[in-house]
Amino acid sequence: MERGLLWLPLLVAFFWLAWQGSQEYQKIEAYRTWAQQFEKAKFDIYAVLGKKGHSITWGKPTPTGPIQLQTFALDDILHINFLIDGKAAHVENPPEKGRTIELEFVFAESTRSVRVPFTEIPLAAEWGKYLQGELGVK
Repeated sequence: MERGLLWLPLLVAFFWLAWQGSQEYQKIEAYRTWAQQFEKAKFDIYAVLGKKGHSITWGKPTPTGPIQLQTFALDDILHINFLIDGKAAHVENPPEKGRTIELEFVFAESTRSVRVPFTEIPLAAEWGKYLQGELGVK
């Protein structure tokens, strides 16, 4: 009986990990369905982002699909900042480390801005370059 009690926490941890894996798989599948409508899209644990034409849509991933979706036009953007730990960085030469990684979309008509979080610096830099190129094409 003592051995059974010792194995119980391990069994609970195993089922918890399996449940977490199932939740992540459901998030990815919901994202895959959502992303089909976009020309280019990205998924990570912090945010989903999609571009279609001159519209950008972003939100938070959940197992049932993205929530808190916000859409704005690339035509309304004055410039895009690549932020690492709240400070501007250059997309061509990004730093190797950082705790918070974001793309900040600054709107031309107001002081409003939107910050989209990323988990990886190279992914954020790639999106920053791509969107800045699209912003210049207008």
